[in-house]
Amino acid sequence: MTQIDEIIQSINDFREERNWGEAHNPKDLAISLSIEASELLEDFQWKSSEQAIEQNIENIKDEIADVMIYALTLSSVLELDVEEIIREKIKKNGIKYPAKK
Repeated sequence: MTQIDEIIQSINDFREERNWGEAHNPKDLAISLSIEASELLEDFQWKSSEQAIEQNIENIKDEIADVMIYALTLSSVLELDVEEIIREKIKKNGIKYPAKK
């Protein structure tokens, strides 16, 4: 089991201990992911990157964690291999955006 698999299992265990599984359907998870990403954006609104980090680093960390948790939960519900889909996307990006030599 990889570290990412262990993290996903911890997230799933947390969810199941609270009987949240029924609410964690793909549509609602995608919505929640977007909401959490928006909350992350709020930490940067009307500030420079430096100011935002200085003023909000703890909340930034929490919001990044929330985004990652929802993304990993959605991947788990859809039975996607996170490592595989990331590697595939990096390959696609390499074709779409080739490095200049």
